[in-house]
Amino acid sequence: MIYRFRIILDVKEDVLRDIEIESKATLEDFHNAITQAFGFLGNEMASFYRTNANWEQGEEYPLEAMDSEQKSKRNTPLTKVISKKENQLLYVYDFLNLWTFFIVCMEETEPVVGTNYPQLIHAQGEVPEQAPEKLFESEPGNFESTDEEDDHFEDDFGKDEDQEYDGNDYY
Repeated sequence: MIYRFRIILDVKEDVLRDIEIESKATLEDFHNAITQAFGFLGNEMASFYRTNANWEQGEEYPLEAMDSEQKSKRNTPLTKVISKKENQLLYVYDFLNLWTFFIVCMEETEPVVGTNYPQLIHAQGEVPEQAPEKLFESEPGNFESTDEEDDHFEDDFGKDEDQEYDGNDYY
């Protein structure tokens, strides 16, 4: 089987690539196909993530183990992470710059005899020189305290700088 994926780079302009790859290919093979299609070297850390229809990040499939409890998923076949019901992934490349991609498996098809996979079948848009800056803003007012809350904080912890700390007061 061949999976046909649309990979969309999370930037303001439309930058996307359509790639066909064998369903038995590994996540490392897919990583290499994506980085080549978008013009990256492929030598930075990267992870795939399961996601739901709302693109909420789920289970991580790291290409490298980050600690002794986490295993590399580089050799995991695509058939283990893609199904008709779960056909979306997030892909993050270069954890310092956070190049983020939305991936959708658009269809499964039969391989074409004589075709080498993976193959880039469509490219649209140019990759920017730098990853876009991700802004994670809170909703207005969520982290602002009132003067009354500030007074309560000072009451709890003492405003008098001459007051000595006594650890027994807290146990």
